[in-house]
Order: sequence, then C-alpha cells, then structure tokens
Amino acid sequence: MSTLRSGQLAAAAGVNVQTLRYYERRGLLPRPDRSLGGHRLYPESTVALLRIIKAAQRLGFTLGEVADLLEATPHSTAAGLRDQARAKVAEVDAKLGELTTIRDTLTAAIDAGCDDLLTCGESPYCPIPFTDTTTTPTGRGE
Repeated sequence: MSTLRSGQLAAAAGVNVQTLRYYERRGLLPRPDRSLGGHRLYPESTVALLRIIKAAQRLGFTLGEVADLLEATPHSTAAGLRDQARAKVAEVDAKLGELTTIRDTLTAAIDAGCDDLLTCGESPYCPIPFTDTTTTPTGRGE
C-alpha cells in the first residue's frame, strides 16, 4: 500500500499541513502510522477523505457536523447525510430570509434617499428600524 507524507498529502488534497494536524486532533482523520524517522505516513485514501471533509464544509457543515456525518452508518444512531442535509437546508432558508429582510431594508433606505444615518433616523420616512434595540435583522442581540 502506498503512503503519503504530510506535505504530499496536504498538496494532493489542497490543504495545509496544519489542517491535517488539526483534523487529526479533532478525530476527523485517523492517527497515521509513522516512519522510522517519525514522519506521519497517511494512506492514499486519506486524499479522498480530506476532499469529502472540505466539500462538506463548503456546503455549510461545521467540523462537528462533518465528524457526525463521518461516524454515521446505516446501523448507527447518528443522523445521516439526508437528515443533516434537511437540517442544513432549513438553516440556509432561515439565513436567506434574514438576508432578504436586510436587502429589502437597505434598498428601501436607498430609495428613501437616506444619505445621513442620524438625519434618516429622525425622519418618519426612514425604513431602518431604529426603535428595535433587542435584535438586529439577523436576530442577534446588540
């Protein structure tokens, strides 16, 4: 079986060596064998695993969620890709709703001619919700 050293693996998968070590500490990558000189030796299949991890991250999954996905099997109690993808779609839909509200409010501010935040805040025509100080348009408190 062919193996790759850290630098070779990182280059093949498009990540840096620190990412490999971090993923190893997080349990996303199994501990590699070591050469007589102490170098980490990864099986070539680790390239595909790293590409899967990075693809899942690009889809919005956190590393914790990726770890859960990697542990999920048809016989485990962990939520599989279908269940986690449904949950992620719901998150994305919620974010899209928040972003739509932000875009619509900013567009209304542009259309209302709001050039000065202080002056606009005193105008009854200003669409920016200055009176709601408990949450921002993204739902986060101030």
